[in-house]
Amino acid sequence: MIESIDFLRDMPMTASSNAMDEFDGRCNCLAARQAARYLTAVYDKALQPVNLRATQFSILHKLANHGPLAIGELAGVMAMDRTTLATNLKPLERDGLISIVPGTVDRRAKNASITKAGMARYRQAFPLWSAVQGKFEGAYGERKAATLRHAMRAVLATGFEPWAEAASE
Repeated sequence: MIESIDFLRDMPMTASSNAMDEFDGRCNCLAARQAARYLTAVYDKALQPVNLRATQFSILHKLANHGPLAIGELAGVMAMDRTTLATNLKPLERDGLISIVPGTVDRRAKNASITKAGMARYRQAFPLWSAVQGKFEGAYGERKAATLRHAMRAVLATGFEPWAEAASE
């Protein structure tokens, strides 16, 4: 990692500063992560009254609307690596909002499903999500928000495989 920025040390100070300024303005990852952190905080705050975080709400939504899903399949639809998903599933399972059971075909596989308590919490949270969603779209613009969602979903189809196993050397 440090080796990758060695070229900055050899540049004159003004050129180095310009390269860093350009990074801030052009880095797709930084811009997306900043916006994601900002929106996550907004949605987390809105969902606080029902003791859910935005990611937990999204997981409940997927399970409520798509039925039980294998953990790998859920990770795929959430665009998360399995380890991060597992971290997010633990409090939902602990609180009885989801159940994780062995698969029916392959007992080694795990399936996640929403419980009655989870569905009740999801129904409590949905109006809170809807209100913050409307507030954001009112401030940002409904058409701009739709365009933003479309653009972010298109990123998922760029062909990168961020969670693929590294090829052995």
